[in-house]
Amino acid sequence: MADIIYIDVDEGTKRVMNNSKLYAKLLSKFKDDQSINQINTALAGGDMAIAKDYTHTLKGLAANLSLTELYKHCMELEDQIKAGAAVTDKYSIVKEVYNQTIKEADKVIEQYA
Repeated sequence: MADIIYIDVDEGTKRVMNNSKLYAKLLSKFKDDQSINQINTALAGGDMAIAKDYTHTLKGLAANLSLTELYKHCMELEDQIKAGAAVTDKYSIVKEVYNQTIKEADKVIEQYA
């Protein structure tokens, strides 16, 4: 089984003209984003439209920062929300992947900041 790549650092730094310090700064700002918590709140309150919006936001951030695994799971969660499917299990996976992505981001930030 291949190792999971949570952050494609090479692709991420390419997106910011190979400025690794800027990439580390953007990852640091990403850590302050509250979308993951907003998704949870919306799902707990049954507001699927808001949950979809915040999932879309988190998916976009993940795509822009080359957070590959998080992007993939956010896309799947968004699709499930749109389809009206049960999403509790998928949200749990997204949250787990998010937490691991943050751990990996801390390593990148430490390396390049």
